[in-house]
Amino acid sequence: MTIFVTGGAGFIGSNFVLDWVGASDEIVVNIDKLTYAGNPENLKTLAGTARHIFMQADIGDSAVISALLEEHAPRAIIHLAAESHVDRSIHGPAAFIDTNIVGTFRLLEAVRTYWNELAEDRKQDFRFLHVSTDEVYGSLEKADRPFAETN
Repeated sequence: MTIFVTGGAGFIGSNFVLDWVGASDEIVVNIDKLTYAGNPENLKTLAGTARHIFMQADIGDSAVISALLEEHAPRAIIHLAAESHVDRSIHGPAAFIDTNIVGTFRLLEAVRTYWNELAEDRKQDFRFLHVSTDEVYGSLEKADRPFAETN
């Protein structure tokens, strides 16, 4: 079996990939554009691991994503690719729109086309999990005050 992970060279994605490869016998196709947030060094311990396939690609490139879907036939997609760091969105909001909105839409459309062609039993078992990685501040207990610039 195969899963796709988008944004798998970023902080959250690479840790997910490392854990998944270590705990599962599934193949992981790791798709990352390698922008400022992606670091291939995060994955260096997987060099030579046959169950980890790294593809430098943009989730907004429908032709590439469709070809990867057809070639690897994943049972699930873990979508973590995103522009992050709110400060960067103030100085360059277009990249956030292109990746987080348009890129996610194009990925979803390619996956929908792929899903529509699956056999009924595979459709039932297929999963698409999207985790927004835009900002991670930490945990709050139920009674804690919300995060603020001074807290």
